[in-house]
Amino acid sequence: MKIGVLTGGGDCPGLNAVIRSVVRKGTQEYGFEFIGLRDGWLGALRDKVVPLDIAAVRGILPRGGTILGSSRTNPYRHEDGVRRIKDTLATHGVDALVVIGGEDTLGAATELSRQGVPLVGVPKTIDNDVAGTDYTFGFDTAVGIATEAIDRLHTTAESHMRTLVVEVMGRHSGWIALHAGVAGGANVILVPERPFDIDQVCTWVKNRFRTNYAPIVVAAEGAVPKEGQMILQDRTRDEYGHVHLSGIGEWLAQEISQRTGTDARTTVLGHIQRGGTPSAFDRWLATRFGLHAVDAVNDGAFGTMVALRGTEIVRVPLDETRGRTKVVHPSLYDEFEVFFG
Repeated sequence: MKIGVLTGGGDCPGLNAVIRSVVRKGTQEYGFEFIGLRDGWLGALRDKVVPLDIAAVRGILPRGGTILGSSRTNPYRHEDGVRRIKDTLATHGVDALVVIGGEDTLGAATELSRQGVPLVGVPKTIDNDVAGTDYTFGFDTAVGIATEAIDRLHTTAESHMRTLVVEVMGRHSGWIALHAGVAGGANVILVPERPFDIDQVCTWVKNRFRTNYAPIVVAAEGAVPKEGQMILQDRTRDEYGHVHLSGIGEWLAQEISQRTGTDARTTVLGHIQRGGTPSAFDRWLATRFGLHAVDAVNDGAFGTMVALRGTEIVRVPLDETRGRTKVVHPSLYDEFEVFFG
């Protein structure tokens, strides 16, 4: 068989580990041939392919990003998108695809699978919000980076006795904010799943100052006040209809400063959370996903996604993950409120 591999959506640590794993096992155990589609679905639409063999994936395990490039291209927003993808696969004699991506990339894969494209999905995202899997690779690295940043910000906050607001990624789910905030000893953690009361936030901040410590507020980029107004600096949208989130951190710092009469500043971690070398766990998980994805292709288990359940890698129908986002359960968030303020 000849297998195509693509990485779509935002980059994250561990993508190269999946590519390496897929190619190594597929070539050595099954005798598959591989090509890579450049820049996600864009490469499939524009016939941009590169050869993939063992030599091409040698040494890429510790590298961040993706050697294949990525994009947020939605094939269903392009004229004759499905036909063009099928034409590209036919031109290169591709028998099946391994699609590595998050909710949007895998959502497009689900629709393509329904229209006869044989493929297997691999879930990735630093947000850890793909339904059907306990964890996605990239998440552990992002949490580690955010936690280290919070650790560093504690000392500068206390030196100046000011509030520091740390804005982390998380459009619809607060997994990074919750994990990094708890690990970094934050005094307030704000997540999209729980609209916040700005008066309560300011009360927690003032309580912290009363104990002669400076507050750290960790906010996911998708966190919103109870009034329900999303805080945005940029209202443009990508091809999947998502707005480019930013601004909640700066808004919080301004409100805290005005309401408490104390100094507050913002640190937006942004793409720092995506970059750099993957953690050991993310390399391990990504490698396992790749191994099992190739097995699924060999077994003809198309229309499925490999997923982590406990310590086992299982196959989940892509249809079961479509339109669902894995969010932080209220009871999990409530566990940590004792540390707020």
